[in-house]
Amino acid sequence: MAHASHLHLGDVTLRLGSKTVLDAITLDLTLHRTGVVGRNGSGKSTLARVVAGLVAPDTGTLRLNGIDPARDRRAALGHIGILFQNPDHQIIFPTVAEELAFGLRQMGRTKAEAALITDRTLARFGKTHWREANIATLSQGQKQLVCLMAILAMEPQVIILDEPFSGLDLAIRGQLMRYFHALPQALIHITHDPDCLHGYDHVLWIEAGRLHRAGPPAPLLADYRAHMSKLGAGDDLSDLAG
Repeated sequence: MAHASHLHLGDVTLRLGSKTVLDAITLDLTLHRTGVVGRNGSGKSTLARVVAGLVAPDTGTLRLNGIDPARDRRAALGHIGILFQNPDHQIIFPTVAEELAFGLRQMGRTKAEAALITDRTLARFGKTHWREANIATLSQGQKQLVCLMAILAMEPQVIILDEPFSGLDLAIRGQLMRYFHALPQALIHITHDPDCLHGYDHVLWIEAGRLHRAGPPAPLLADYRAHMSKLGAGDDLSDLAG
């Protein structure tokens, strides 16, 4: 297992124009398997990007294992990786090997070191034959696996999964879930589907940019499902606009 990771958010607030997207979120959490649920537009994905250091909050403090991911990007690469909903928004290079090597080079690895770690990572997943494959020829599920391998090559302590199953069929989803469950890293899994969080130890419920609740999955997800069912039973579709 990976070493325990600690996440601290102190009154983290982010505004986009006149809209407050994250509103004074405060949290202290030892990470292992953490789910994040909420309606579309609640701020889940924005929170993921802030925690990953891709977006700096306007006010408040954020520390992951003592570092500020937005201010120390090189250190952040060794602490946290993020798997986006759409792999096409994450992939930069044409071949699998180039994609896996990129983050390693950003971390300061030599070209030879990056090549060795790339080969080792591909072998771990039984995908050595993908090394020179053109990523454009891969399926969405295969592209998502490439993105996961690129993250794992950097050996971060925490991985954020931001709706990683969107648009994937059940078979590919099942394969990726098995990969995720076997990972030693701490996971923060952003999802609108509570069924994805089986076996998780903590869940955050984000509502309108605020931390509505946090705690053990069973009672929280039961209340979340009941709340979503109540909203869905209403007559006015405008109430469902997130």
